[in-house]
Amino acid sequence: MEISERLDLTIIARRAPDTEYNPDKFPGLIMRLENPKASFLIFSTGSMVITRLKNVYVIEKAVKNVIRRLKKFGFKQPKPETKIQNLVVSGDLRTPIDLNKAVIFMEYTMYEPEVFLGLIYHMQDPKAVFLIFSTGKIVCTGVKNEERVKEAIIKLSKVIREHKLTFELSMEEEYEEIYFM
Repeated sequence: MEISERLDLTIIARRAPDTEYNPDKFPGLIMRLENPKASFLIFSTGSMVITRLKNVYVIEKAVKNVIRRLKKFGFKQPKPETKIQNLVVSGDLRTPIDLNKAVIFMEYTMYEPEVFLGLIYHMQDPKAVFLIFSTGKIVCTGVKNEERVKEAIIKLSKVIREHKLTFELSMEEEYEEIYFM
């Protein structure tokens, strides 16, 4: 999100509840909203980043709420320009993944378990980056709309099935998983 005015973050931080501002650690002010649940990273240049939203349908409501709060501090611009630059989506494939096998069969991957427990997969079409964990949990980023996210996740699931990258559970392991979760 972008506004055309410069903002005095020190004044906003002193007067606004639910804000954090420590320019020695981070150059922006963090403003938290409860309805809808969102955090705004606000910079003195007028640039803002919205995080913690659970879905894209509440962006406008969150923006209106933060603008209403900023108007109390002399902000005049009626409606800022908003644009989705990147979605970050987490999910669960509901099956354990053999990451050692995946790094062999999948192109554009990086897996160094001593450094990071997840496999990093750079999907080429659609363009997306996945963090894939052995539990089946995933994080998808680098996409700009929900349609592309769905397309990328469907393609990832297909690749995992085609290369048989899931662990086959023994009957004993299935029993433990079903009854002791």
